[in-house]
Amino acid sequence: MIYVLKQKFWSLSDTFKIRDLEGRDLFVVKGRFFSLGDKLSFQDLNGQELIFIRQKLMSWGPTYYLEQGGRVVAEVRKHLFTFFHCKFTVDVPGPDDFEARGGFLDHEYTFTRSGETVATSSKRWLSWTDTYAIDIPNDNDAILLLAAAVVIDLVCHQNDRKH
Repeated sequence: MIYVLKQKFWSLSDTFKIRDLEGRDLFVVKGRFFSLGDKLSFQDLNGQELIFIRQKLMSWGPTYYLEQGGRVVAEVRKHLFTFFHCKFTVDVPGPDDFEARGGFLDHEYTFTRSGETVATSSKRWLSWTDTYAIDIPNDNDAILLLAAAVVIDLVCHQNDRKH
């Protein structure tokens, strides 16, 4: 399935809408305005929190926790020493971590698991807000991968914020 992740233009905090290709709302990600570090709630349309995204404050490089029910289900870390592209690890319990590797300008990302592509992300070039098309053919890990895509946007495009 292809998801469209779009940052809201007029917002005091990082807020994203996630839609399908037909424009139907699927999820919302709401940031907290006053907080120490980034904190966002990934919710369904009924307002039920599916994942809480929390920035780890004291770390070597950008690190975020993805939590469900107060339990960390993944840690998203940006690799510090990469040349010409950004690279992230989405560390999940067990041996099946994801890796996200960006293109030269951080507009294209490929998510892999055990060497197999599980999702791709492409940022729209000419738009007022950060807008991505995220293709996740097997929706088993869609919520986790969409939350990781939000983290990548927070880290790689923090200077582009429109609020």
